[in-house]
Amino acid sequence: MGKRKLGALEKVEADLPNLQQKIRRDPKSYVEDFRAQYYQYESHREIFMAAPSSSTEAGIISLRDLIDFISHVADCYPDITKEFPQQLIEMLTQHHTLLEPELREKIVGSLVLLRKKDIIDSVTYDTPAIVSICSLADLVLCGGSLLNTLFPILVSTPSKTLRELLFQKILSDLRASNAKATNHKLNRTMQTVLFNLVTSDRTSSKGLWAIKLTRELWKRQIWTDAKAVEIMKEASLADNEKVIVGGIRFFLGGDKEREEMEDESSDEDVIDVGRVKHQLGVNKKSGKKLRQVEKAVATVKKRERRKKQPHILNFSALHLLHDSQGFAENLFSKHLQNTKSKLNLEQRLLVLQLVSRLVGLHKLTLMHLYSYFQKFLTPRQPSVTSFLASLAQATHNLVPPDVLEPLVQKIANEFVSEAAAAEVASAGLNAIREICARQPLAMNETLLQDLVLYRKSKDKGVMMAARSLLALYREVGPEMLKPRDRGKEAAMSLQSGEKKEIRFGEEAPGEIKGLELLEKWKEEERRKKRREKGLPSDAEDEDEDEDEEAGWANWEVEEDDSDDSGGWIDVESDAEIEISDSDDDEPPSKKAKKETENEENENDDNQANGVEKEGETEEKSVSKLATTRILTPADLAKLAELRSQAKVTSLLPGSKSKRVQQAAQAHANRHIDDPLTAEEIEGFAALSKGKMTREEKIAHAKENKTDRSEFKSKAARKKQRKEEQGKSLTNREKARKKNVLMTLGKAKKKGKRSLVETRRVLKLHHERQKRGGRLGNRG
Repeated sequence: MGKRKLGALEKVEADLPNLQQKIRRDPKSYVEDFRAQYYQYESHREIFMAAPSSSTEAGIISLRDLIDFISHVADCYPDITKEFPQQLIEMLTQHHTLLEPELREKIVGSLVLLRKKDIIDSVTYDTPAIVSICSLADLVLCGGSLLNTLFPILVSTPSKTLRELLFQKILSDLRASNAKATNHKLNRTMQTVLFNLVTSDRTSSKGLWAIKLTRELWKRQIWTDAKAVEIMKEASLADNEKVIVGGIRFFLGGDKEREEMEDESSDEDVIDVGRVKHQLGVNKKSGKKLRQVEKAVATVKKRERRKKQPHILNFSALHLLHDSQGFAENLFSKHLQNTKSKLNLEQRLLVLQLVSRLVGLHKLTLMHLYSYFQKFLTPRQPSVTSFLASLAQATHNLVPPDVLEPLVQKIANEFVSEAAAAEVASAGLNAIREICARQPLAMNETLLQDLVLYRKSKDKGVMMAARSLLALYREVGPEMLKPRDRGKEAAMSLQSGEKKEIRFGEEAPGEIKGLELLEKWKEEERRKKRREKGLPSDAEDEDEDEDEEAGWANWEVEEDDSDDSGGWIDVESDAEIEISDSDDDEPPSKKAKKETENEENENDDNQANGVEKEGETEEKSVSKLATTRILTPADLAKLAELRSQAKVTSLLPGSKSKRVQQAAQAHANRHIDDPLTAEEIEGFAALSKGKMTREEKIAHAKENKTDRSEFKSKAARKKQRKEEQGKSLTNREKARKKNVLMTLGKAKKKGKRSLVETRRVLKLHHERQKRGGRLGNRG
């Protein structure tokens, strides 16, 4: 009897896939067949729910197959299967610890399939249970929703395999919900869930799931708002060590992961549609090949549409913090100053790096941070280069020099001396240079002149570090150097008065980057047009309005003219405007009149003698272009082109002074957002720690070098093109790569030829040459 039942059961299971296909084609004709299978599912389910632990293997297999079958065709019979999703949710939430692994995986997969068919929702928004992470018994009453079911089990289950499965399903559901358009309602609900999960119990390790989900969604650019950053901010202020480290690592590396993923997605293999179609015409035609061509064409069109879409503004996580000052203070006081903190040295270093990045990036005021560094600035301290890098990151131009000067002095005393090792001295000099690059006033004149003397050291690392410090102060403070150390350009700029002493808190005036290049190009184009018309090139251009109209071509802007708005208002120049502090107009004093007359006389003399400073001329020209003209779309496009040309030109070899100036400019620009690493503090010593491999040496040698592919020979280009197309080499090219021992037999045989054989071979060769080779190309 038992064998008959098993045979009938196997027959039913074998018929389920066929019945599924028939139902998908014609649901109305197979209603009764589906009802029979659904009744069988309900009977199996009742048996299982009555005694989950004592279910037989055959009953579990039947229940699993029936769940799979019903979930695939549930959308065809919504009235019959309206209780089916809730029944699966009850089975999973109540017995997920007792379920057999395959059955548990099938139930989770069926719920995900029902979500894809829009039978259930991702989240039940009107229920506070998911937001407050209530017990599983309460969540069953929330209604049929996927994340309401899976997320509480993810947080509470002890099964590692189930956690991995649920995490992937939750992540894929969130990605699918935001694929076509951003689902703000779902995102806000899930962000509130994760925020409450972190803040409800700060000592629990459950907050790790909030960190993992947020980090993955941030990396995939699904969550890019400030609320996701707030979740990680609260995780960084937790009491559990794993949660703290997860939040800290997000701020230190989350943006880098997102950039790497974006680069990987942009560097996808380029599909050659013409080649695919050519292969289709040559090879045997089939439906599979046609589908491949259609898929390739669709992929190319999708990429083209993606290129034309506007670029998303990816703000850094550190820029989206609401209260960066309060966050930095809380991190420092809770994890670094607190003696009861359980973080080890490596974890404290991560916190210190985050605090220093916040202070340097946002120019925060955290005075007790610098006194914290005092006890760690010694060569015997483990990971001392990381402490030096953090100190340099925490420095900015608004930090008082009196706070930094003792730290710089201690670094010089502890690290930079003739008795210290070369690696120690170079690390100390590099750290001092990085600090002084951000706050030049932290250095005093006597110490600077002593440190500069190390440029004559025999060790390459120390010599390079001292020279970089010297080059820095030639740019920012040449008056602190001895006259013989200032260099030609710094001495001339000091003599002419171009370089002035830096003042505390002084900010450089803002300007549009590369605007002087655009102005220079416009001036050249104006002179060229004047020469073509036969007019003097120095005369004023009367066609500026025409050029501006041409720049606005194909650019439609809605005009908003009103009767009240008049023309341009003539404003007097800055020299002619007189501003009085008092309400009553009073005549200027005799002394002020005299000073004004003297200034006017000096200006007239300078103009007469043709004396005009280069810096002033550039400043006037830049301000004139930036303030008197509205840049057209054509101007902006040309400005971007000139910037890219300038970047390429900067990579080419030039004069030594130009290279030094470009290196200093790049060094200054790097400090804006990029983190400072311990390897940069170690400098040359980090490169010489161990022998580099051949690939590393080649990569290091090719840095900052232009691409030489355009200078390849014709044969090299042809060979590269054949390799890219997957074509084989000729027999002659293959013979060149043969081993010598493989060609000895042919060579010996050639030497043993008789005169008749040699004559025959040469005759054939001569005739072949007349024909134009083997292919007879000469007709």
